[in-house]
Amino acid sequence: MTHVIFYEKPGCASNARQKALLIASGHDLDVRDLLAEPWSPSSLRPYFGEKPVREWFNAASPRVKSGEVNPDAVTPQEALVMMIVDPLLIRRPLMRVGAHCEAGFDQEAVHAWIGLKPVEKRVTDSCSRAASDISEVA
Repeated sequence: MTHVIFYEKPGCASNARQKALLIASGHDLDVRDLLAEPWSPSSLRPYFGEKPVREWFNAASPRVKSGEVNPDAVTPQEALVMMIVDPLLIRRPLMRVGAHCEAGFDQEAVHAWIGLKPVEKRVTDSCSRAASDISEVA
């Protein structure tokens, strides 16, 4: 069992599926509200590791979808400031185990990192408006 600090957007169906899979895999979750966290550049930056800035952003954010925010046109520092001002821009979930941090939910990468039980239906960080299939991972 691994203790995972899991930052979510409350009510997000995708985050609910991710949490269900982590719990079903035997992990202990400390669930926190991504939108209420008092982020700073130094507290947020470790979650993105070596990923390109584009992958730091939540592609389903209204500001990204509308084209108001172009993740390809911002520097890392600009991205962090934008995300602190508008946490809906942050790709979620953010997860931390010890000193290791991750943004997003790539099922294979999470499995390699902390282990996941096999499931029939793939769990991703793509936005989903319906929570109807949450029980499938439990």
